[in-house]
Amino acid sequence: MLFNSAVFIAGFLPVVLLGFFLFAGTGRQRLAGLWLTLASLVFYGWWDPHYVPLLLASMTANYLLGGYLLKHPSRAVLVLGIAGNLLLLGYYKYTGFLLGSIDQAFGLDWTVPNIILPLAISFFTFQQIAYLSDAHDGAVVEHDFLNYCLFITFFPHLIAGPITHHREMLSQFSNPDNFRPRFDNISVGATLFVLGLFKKVVFADPMGAEAAPVFAAAAEGARLGLLDAWGGALSYTLQIYFDFSGYTDMAIGLGLLFGISLPPNFDSPYKSRNVIEYWSRWHMTLTRFLTAYVYNPVVMRITRARAAAGKPLPRRGKMTFGTFLALVAWPTVLTMFISGVWHGAGWQFVAFGLLHGFYLVAAHAWRAWKARTGRPLDSDNWLKNAVAILFTFLCINVAMVFFRAPHLEGALNLLGGMAGLNGVTLPPSIAGLPVVGAVARALGIGAEPGVFFRPMLGLHIALLLAIVWGLPNTQQFMRHYRTALNWRPRVSWLQPVLPFATWRPSAAFGVVIGLVGFYALARAFSAAPTEFLYFQF
Repeated sequence: MLFNSAVFIAGFLPVVLLGFFLFAGTGRQRLAGLWLTLASLVFYGWWDPHYVPLLLASMTANYLLGGYLLKHPSRAVLVLGIAGNLLLLGYYKYTGFLLGSIDQAFGLDWTVPNIILPLAISFFTFQQIAYLSDAHDGAVVEHDFLNYCLFITFFPHLIAGPITHHREMLSQFSNPDNFRPRFDNISVGATLFVLGLFKKVVFADPMGAEAAPVFAAAAEGARLGLLDAWGGALSYTLQIYFDFSGYTDMAIGLGLLFGISLPPNFDSPYKSRNVIEYWSRWHMTLTRFLTAYVYNPVVMRITRARAAAGKPLPRRGKMTFGTFLALVAWPTVLTMFISGVWHGAGWQFVAFGLLHGFYLVAAHAWRAWKARTGRPLDSDNWLKNAVAILFTFLCINVAMVFFRAPHLEGALNLLGGMAGLNGVTLPPSIAGLPVVGAVARALGIGAEPGVFFRPMLGLHIALLLAIVWGLPNTQQFMRHYRTALNWRPRVSWLQPVLPFATWRPSAAFGVVIGLVGFYALARAFSAAPTEFLYFQF
């Protein structure tokens, strides 16, 4: 079931809210929790009910295993539990890719099975691995089966995140105050949901319609010109930005309707000055998980091994090249490789992860060099920051080509077009402008209508980039009220200047948000709902 579908907005959500308020409003917290769990299972099974037993079996097995590890910590049992979760994920997500790759490499003429990926298996696998690991370490403070099931299945975050942590969710499910209906939560939650829906259907979906034919043509081997290639790549980069941002807003808003705060997962990542900052602002809960359960353990093991060999950690700013490779480069590349293959099964996702690993190593090396030479790590100069943001955005845009392309060859083909290898032409309407035409003729650039790029598309991209870089994000817009869990957003440069850049519960804002919501609902209900880009991971 999709958040942007009529069946969810006009059917499922009102019924679930009504039942929740009936139980929670009369103090029956356990019944309200059971109602939400059952509703979440219906939500999950709407797409394909055959996978509901798989989800139930996975939750039950991990709950029992976590209970055992709480009482009898065992490294062997923990490893078996993690392996079992990864094997389940691997079977559904990577069997077809691995068998297909072996068949293609050796010409074995195998019949590769078409295994359908269960919804959200990547998300609930990571959540349950974290639970087992923390249970083994004694960090789990509550072990209640109903709350555990609600922690895994809570429908606002089930399909595409945020990847929640048991410590931040189980305590909320155990707090009776969170199950009392509150008008402020309903007001803020409904506003977030409406804004997220608007981003999805008004900003993201049209950009997806522009990107799809470009990537399809590149996958089929078409030689795309510079503007066609860049138009498609930028369209997708903006599509996934507003799609993921919109989903995150809708998920957090839905959580608040039920009195639950979900963790922040999106914080204007295209405003980042380097890729380190980007990963602290894009899919923030995935970064948190990979840092806590992959990167840090790897670094700790390497550190202990070096200490045992008589190689202590260097002082700050005195890291040698070998130490940098061991403690930063290798763990970073490994972590981003795992991030890449977590996102999807295909060589293009391997390339996506490794490319981001290279980006991060380069960024860390640059910061290490500045620390070693006594230079400030960050600048207050607006021009330098603007150049850094633009450069980071271009790097991210290149990586997004691998993320979107159906295979590695298609990604490389599109990148060739973006590099100008297939020629550069301008649409006649642009080449006919006096100054532009003179410069184009001097550079030998001809005038020819683009296959995909149009001047209106260029204006659309420019407008959306102005929104991305110039306006406050949703959390900043609603910064005076409870939104994401324990989140204190930065103050946008625009907010001290324009009072209406900050949301307040007033009649004027109510009218504006109502009009925005009416338009978003009209757009959503007028066509078949499109899937969110993180819908089936």
